[in-house]
Amino acid sequence: MTQDMIHQENGVFPAVCPLDCPDTCGLLLHKENGRIVKVTGNPDHPVTQGAICNKVRNMAERVYHPERLMYPLRRVGAKGEGAFEQISWDEAIFEITERFKAMTEEYGAESILPYSFYGNMGILGVDGMDRRFFNALGSSKLKQSICNSAGNEGWKSVMGFNAGTLPEETIQSDLIIVWGGNIVSTNMHQVVLAEKARKNGAKVIVIDVHKNQTGQWADWFIPLHPGTDTALAIGIMHILFRDGLVNETFMEQYTLGHAELREHVTEYTPDYVSSITGIPAEHIEELAAMYGRAEAAYIHIGNGLQHHDNGGMAVRSIACLPGLTGHWLKPGGGAAKSNGGYSSMNGDALERPDLRPNPEARSINMNRIGEALAMTDKPIKGMFVYCSNPLVVAPDTERVRTGFAREDLFTVVHDLFMTDTAKYADIVLPATSSFENTDVFASYWHPYIQLQEPVIPAQGESKGNVELFSLLGRAMGFPEAAFSETEEEMISRALDYPDNPYLDGVTLSALKEHRHVKLNLTPYASYLDHLPTPSGRIELYSEALAAAGLPPLPTYVPLKEGYDGIRRGRGHQYPLMFISPPTHNFLNSTFANVPKHQKLEKEPFLQIHPEDAAERSIEDGMWVSVYNDRGTFEVRAKIVEKMLPGTVVSQGLWWDADGRKQRANALTSDRLADLGEGATFFSTVVEVRPN
Repeated sequence: MTQDMIHQENGVFPAVCPLDCPDTCGLLLHKENGRIVKVTGNPDHPVTQGAICNKVRNMAERVYHPERLMYPLRRVGAKGEGAFEQISWDEAIFEITERFKAMTEEYGAESILPYSFYGNMGILGVDGMDRRFFNALGSSKLKQSICNSAGNEGWKSVMGFNAGTLPEETIQSDLIIVWGGNIVSTNMHQVVLAEKARKNGAKVIVIDVHKNQTGQWADWFIPLHPGTDTALAIGIMHILFRDGLVNETFMEQYTLGHAELREHVTEYTPDYVSSITGIPAEHIEELAAMYGRAEAAYIHIGNGLQHHDNGGMAVRSIACLPGLTGHWLKPGGGAAKSNGGYSSMNGDALERPDLRPNPEARSINMNRIGEALAMTDKPIKGMFVYCSNPLVVAPDTERVRTGFAREDLFTVVHDLFMTDTAKYADIVLPATSSFENTDVFASYWHPYIQLQEPVIPAQGESKGNVELFSLLGRAMGFPEAAFSETEEEMISRALDYPDNPYLDGVTLSALKEHRHVKLNLTPYASYLDHLPTPSGRIELYSEALAAAGLPPLPTYVPLKEGYDGIRRGRGHQYPLMFISPPTHNFLNSTFANVPKHQKLEKEPFLQIHPEDAAERSIEDGMWVSVYNDRGTFEVRAKIVEKMLPGTVVSQGLWWDADGRKQRANALTSDRLADLGEGATFFSTVVEVRPN
C-alpha cells in the first residue's frame, strides 16, 4: 500500500496529524498530480471524527513551503549569518562522523549532546533510530523536561502513572473543570465532548490566569494570579472537609493519608486562599460546593500551570481532589493530566540502551542548555539538534544564542527549514515531513494507535530520522543489525510489550488493515485496584516525596519570582508577572514562518491590564519593551481586562523578524521546577515601558 500511495497521482489517502497535540487526529490527504492539495479530517476516526484545526488544515503549505530545505548544507559564513553552500549527502555523513570520531577520541563521547523534542510525534521519528545512534555513540544524555515533566511527576505522586479518565467518558460528566489549559486552541475535540455533556446539563468552569478562547467559552471563568493554583486546590479541600462533601468510604478504601490531609488543610481558609490567589472568598466557596455536590465531576488539568517553580505540586494538589470526593467511581468523573501511560510501548526495543558503552553517562537538562554550553569543565563540543528549535523554545534564549555562537562548537541541525537555530549550525540536513515517512502514532489523550505510511515521496533530498541515523550508525561502524532494521520491524518491536496489557491486540498487521486500532481497555475497569503507587492507593500523603525532602502533603510554596501572597508593589524592580502561552494558530514555534498562519495571528502583542497600562502611560497599539535582567522582548501593547492586574500575557513563540526582538523566551529563566526538573517559563517577572 505504501508504494501505491506514493505513486498514485490522484486520490484521497489516510494520514495522521503529527503535531504535539493530544488529539492526534485522523486525516485524509487529497492529491492531484502527485501533490497534496487539501488536508481534511478523517470522519472514520472514532474520536476526532473528521474535525481538524487550522494548523493541520493548512499543513500542505508547510510541506511545499518555498523556503523548505531540500539539500544538505555546510556553513560558509559566520554563525547566525545564515550563509551556507550546498553539499552532497556523502560529504555531510563523512564530515559529521569524522568530527564525532575526533571529538570522542580527544574529549570523550560525552562531549557530544543530542538536543531534540517532539516537533514530530511519530514514535520512530523521535524515540527510535536516533536514540540507538546516541546510545551506541555513548554521548551525553538529554533530559527532555521542557514540557510536561513537572506535571507528570506531580500526577504520578498521587496516581502512580500517567493515565486518568478517558475522554469519551466525559460526555457523562455533569461538571467539567478545565484547569490551566486553553483546550479550544490545544485540544479541540475535548471541547466537542464537553459540548455534548453541556447539552445534557453539565457546567463548564475554566480556571486560568488569562481569559483566552477557552475562558470565553466557559460557563464560568475564574481568573487567579500565576503560580497560585496549589493554594486554590487546597482551599477547595478545606471546604470539602469542613462541609462534609468528602466521600469517607471511598477515602478509607482507596486513599492513603486522608486523615493527615484533613488536619493539614485547616489553615487554608477561603479568606486566606483569596489573599493568595486573587479570587474572592465567596467564589472559592461556590466553586468547592459545585465540585463537592456534583455527581460526576471531571477535572481536565492543562499544561500551563506546571510551568512554574511550584508546578509539580500544583498538579499533585489538583490530582488529589477526586480522591476526596470519590468522583472516580462515576463514569465521566475523575481527572486527567495525560493519558499517555495507556499507550506506552517497548522503549528498550526501540532505543536499544544495551548498545551504550557508558550507561552512567551524564545527563543534561534541556532547560539548562544555555548554562550547559557555557561549561568549561568537560565542555560540550558537538551538538545534534532535530525536531526542536532551541533558540526560540528554550528559556533564557540570549544565553542559548551565545552558546550556539561558539566557534569551537560543531553543530548539526536536521530540520525542514532554516530555523533560528539552524543559522548557527555547521551542517544543516533537510528533513522529511511526516507525510513522507512510515511511523506509528499514539495519543496522550485518546485510546487509539495509528499508522502513517508515506503519501508523497521525500521532497528534494530530504531524509527522515530513521534513514538518517541508520546511515550515521553504519558510517560510524556501529552494530549492523541495530542500524539496518526497517520501519515496519521497529514498529513491530515497539508494539511487542507484554508489560502493558493495554497494547494487547495492537499489531502492525491490524494497523495496516484498519489504520487506527483501539487499545485494549479491559484493565481500565479495575483502574483503582491496580494503581502503581508504592501503597497501591491514591497517595494524598507521599512517603516518596517526604524521603526526597519535599512536602508529603499538598502545600502551597510561593514562586521564586512573582507573587508571595500579595501583589508585588510598585517599588519592586520587576513588578509584573509575564506569561507566554501558545497562540491559536502556531504550535510552539512551528508554523510561525508560514504566511497563512502569520496572517491569522497578525503579529505578537502584549496583553496588559488597563490599570497597569495607565501606571506606565501605555496606550493601546503602542510599541513597548518587556524586559528583565535576562533580556528584552519588543511588541505592541493590547490593553484588555482578560487577567488580573499585575499579569501581562503574550501568546506564541515568534521567530525574530524585522530587526525586532521577538523571542519571548529571552525573558524566561532556566530555573527548574519542584518536581521532574521541569521548566519554569511562567514564573517570570518583568517590567514594561513604552518604546
